[in-house]
Amino acid sequence: MLKKTIVSLAAMTAAFAAPAMAQVVTIDVGQVEGATASGIESWKGIPFAQPPVGDLRWRAPQPVEAWDGVYEANEFSNDCMQIPFAADAAPLGTPPAEDCLYLNVWRPEGTSADDRLPVMFWIYGGGFVNGGSSPAVYDGSELARQGVILVSFNYRLGRFGFFAHPALTDANEDNGLLGNYGYMDQVAALRWVQRNIAAFGGDPGNVTIFGESAGGGSVNMMMTSPMTRGLFAKAIVMSGGGRAGLRSTTPVHSDDGPDGEDAGLAFAEWAGVEGQGADALAALRALPADVLTTGVGLAQQPVAPHSGPLIDGMVVLHPFDEVYAAGGAAPVPFMAGANTADIGFGPPLEGDVFAAHFGAHADQARAAYADLSPEALQSAIYADEMMVEPARYMVQRMAASGQTAWHYRAGYVPEVMREEWASGLPHATEIPFFFRTIDARYPGETTAADHAASAAMSAAFVNFAKTGDPNGAGAPQWPVYDDATRPVMLFGLDGNHGGEDPWRARLDVAEALAESVGD
Repeated sequence: MLKKTIVSLAAMTAAFAAPAMAQVVTIDVGQVEGATASGIESWKGIPFAQPPVGDLRWRAPQPVEAWDGVYEANEFSNDCMQIPFAADAAPLGTPPAEDCLYLNVWRPEGTSADDRLPVMFWIYGGGFVNGGSSPAVYDGSELARQGVILVSFNYRLGRFGFFAHPALTDANEDNGLLGNYGYMDQVAALRWVQRNIAAFGGDPGNVTIFGESAGGGSVNMMMTSPMTRGLFAKAIVMSGGGRAGLRSTTPVHSDDGPDGEDAGLAFAEWAGVEGQGADALAALRALPADVLTTGVGLAQQPVAPHSGPLIDGMVVLHPFDEVYAAGGAAPVPFMAGANTADIGFGPPLEGDVFAAHFGAHADQARAAYADLSPEALQSAIYADEMMVEPARYMVQRMAASGQTAWHYRAGYVPEVMREEWASGLPHATEIPFFFRTIDARYPGETTAADHAASAAMSAAFVNFAKTGDPNGAGAPQWPVYDDATRPVMLFGLDGNHGGEDPWRARLDVAEALAESVGD
């Protein structure tokens, strides 16, 4: 059952007489009514799949049934079920719920169906256990103001989004689609764009997918999955990894080692569900939603195994980095980057860090990191290996396969945070700059310099979405990547600079270590 109000045609006619007329657009299953504010038209909470509850828990997203009348799409739906956490850089704007498969559209006021504007398709991060489309920093108004249409959406998280169990495998309710239900939601939302965005004035042939952290990893999925080929025209990976660490390597089912079904069985045992047949599946689907979220979240202590994204043989066939390395990623213009104080994990580095961690590459690493203090060294090494160098790696592989590719690093720290973030820009904090939502993130504390930096960063993304080239009038030249010079665009405290990478030696040693481990 649709959770929003459906207005009768008579009520709609009466509403048209009001001074402020909302926008009504006809999509494939009915009409949707949005709202207009400050020159931007928006539709929030449009269903793109049936609520994944009851017997549809752990099913591929099912088509929405057509409706009569007009569907009111003027407020965000619930974000997907999760345990929110206080330190989230993008706090949720709605309470989480299992009924969550809705999307949102922003466009410039006055856009007509004939305008064919570029489309930007946003995928939020949160480790596949947190996140949603409602946070104020993800508002699409300022991107739309630059002449694009922004689409955001929710996808299932945690055990709702990524779960395997022998009973699901045996039931085979969706012709082999198993395990990666959150990824299936992403694919369904992207297919919705292909079917419907032209009605909003968007160009289905010019869709740019972009996402950060787990959202960036999801872009990697779309770049390498056969199920998304031809559904988008450009891609941006923001702090999305790209090498081992943020890739799917565990299969749904395997006869040779640990798999997703093992994690599902362990959770079922913890939850008191026995067996592997239809009765077990019914019992799992009957569990209260808060039981499934127990111990799953960026700020939670695990109570039972949770698998995360899986190799399922249909959505995800191979680890992403292997597909990039083989030249098999989608043949589209590509951009990737990370932040100057990005995230990275690993065991404590003690003693002679360089000899212990880098082995044969110790001298190269000692020279590359010579300007860092011992206190800063560990976080820099792990961030380089987890986020910063993998971004360049993906750009390298795309360039090697003949695509135009662009590498960036975000390092502009808002003035209010410079004392606290002296080492650089942390993970996920670049997002409000690219969205031009810094006032929502730092209300009453932004400066003219902050807004100038945000305008430049946002314009580069919008330029790329429009033309496949981030360069624009009045902006510093951003060179296309080539592996001889390995250039980067730095969005920094001293302005934006495209060209030689001052961290090249650091990334080169991270690359050398990654390649030696892979051999």
